[in-house]
Amino acid sequence: MTEDEIISIGDVVRFQAQEQPDQAVFTFEDDEMTYGRLHENSNRAAQALASKGIGKGDRISYMGKNSHLYFEILVGAAKLGAVMVPVNWRLAPPEVTYVLNDSEAKTLFVGPGFDDLLKKIHPNLEHVELILGSEGPEGDFPGYPAWRDEFEPIDPMISCLDDDDALQLYTSGTTGHPKGAIMTNGSIFSSRAAGVPEEDLMDWQKPVPGEITLLAMPCFHISGSGTGLAVMFAGGSAIVLPEYDPTQALDLIEQYNISKIFMVPAAIQILLNHPRAKEVDFSNLKYITYGASPIPLELMKQAMDVLGCGFVQMYGMTETSGTITTLNPEDHDVNGNEKMRSVGTALPGVELKIIDPETLEPVAANTVGEIATRSAKNMKGYWNRPDATEETIDADGWLRTGDAGYLDEDGYLFIHDRLKDMIISGGENVYPAEVENAIYANPKVADVAVIGIPDEKWGEAVKACVVVKKDQQLSEADVIAHAREHIAGYKCPKSVDFIEALPRNPSGKILRKDLRAPYWEGKDKAVN
Repeated sequence: MTEDEIISIGDVVRFQAQEQPDQAVFTFEDDEMTYGRLHENSNRAAQALASKGIGKGDRISYMGKNSHLYFEILVGAAKLGAVMVPVNWRLAPPEVTYVLNDSEAKTLFVGPGFDDLLKKIHPNLEHVELILGSEGPEGDFPGYPAWRDEFEPIDPMISCLDDDDALQLYTSGTTGHPKGAIMTNGSIFSSRAAGVPEEDLMDWQKPVPGEITLLAMPCFHISGSGTGLAVMFAGGSAIVLPEYDPTQALDLIEQYNISKIFMVPAAIQILLNHPRAKEVDFSNLKYITYGASPIPLELMKQAMDVLGCGFVQMYGMTETSGTITTLNPEDHDVNGNEKMRSVGTALPGVELKIIDPETLEPVAANTVGEIATRSAKNMKGYWNRPDATEETIDADGWLRTGDAGYLDEDGYLFIHDRLKDMIISGGENVYPAEVENAIYANPKVADVAVIGIPDEKWGEAVKACVVVKKDQQLSEADVIAHAREHIAGYKCPKSVDFIEALPRNPSGKILRKDLRAPYWEGKDKAVN
């Protein structure tokens, strides 16, 4: 097989095992998995799954913390044309049950430590015919490794196409039931479709022999699965953390001379607050890529000072198979230039436009509207939800992101916030991210979220929920006065709640609905 013949996830592993069978691809705890072993074991996994009737288009599921075996099972399924559905193990039992039933997964692999959760959901599973402990026996269920090894490592060589389903990730479900976004082989590896020669890639994009990535974000999100798939595609190597832990992350950065890490801003903040952060040798760290939520300038300054590496901001979503724009290292200015407020420019092959969310017509440069995108990276659609798919992707292939922002004359994309999080106060639109950045600039603020609450006079009023740094003190007046120095008066919070910590989902996004709920209780709608 040649590199040009790669079409599917299975092809990626076939090619790498052919070219560098002894190269480590994933290291998990003390277990180093080579490309050769990944190829062989995924062949066994494919044969085992096929023996249970799993074939092209069928869904299988994995519920557990990050592991190299997750990727082994994913590749085994991909070699049959089956689709991996990783489940967010932090969900409550009814939510897990919903995802498994909605996805129609026939086989469920469960990581260690989830016996109690499994007992609660098992009686309500409608489609699961086989449950296996991914690392070994779990309760009454047999272990995957022993089951896998009953089969010969024969590659099934099922023909898989560019448009075949490959991965199904459920959106965070911050409102209503989550939806399964379907990624195809083509959307996952769309960088090849963009046709960018390696010599034209930016330095942070180029695969470098010997470089090691730290995979620290959860694989039930595109940030985790996407990182692992990108490592395989590049023929690289990754150290896999079961879940994000700053102490482990710092240890591994030194132990393995980590070169690249993707982290959400909240994880960067936790890392920088660790007592060892200023003692660790970061000299081998070349790039940190980050995304999923805005990063305040003050946090960026601290990160650049302590970590001393290049930073790449990424913007995208599950529905776009991950990143569609990047703010590259050369645009990161510690003094905060205008471009630092943006999420950068579109990747090759990605189109962007800003539309009026009501008329769906394009708006002028520097005008806030809804961000729409079109590229090979866009999902195929939502699983079994043609209605939601039609609302999100139009007949010409443009996907509505639900994010509010604008494009400047140079093609830089600026994000204001989710449209649904917009606050309308006295007829003026207020975007929480802008207010949050102003408040976060206060050196005594550790974290902040801004929400709209009912107000008899203005319809909605701006409220700030503030976490104060340890051993610091702030009053409501202090927060408002500081914000007023940075943004217009009508955007400043009218009131401030001081709380211990902000509620966030596993991808680092603030759960504003949880903060808003007490203030809108008893009302028949959540806007005024």
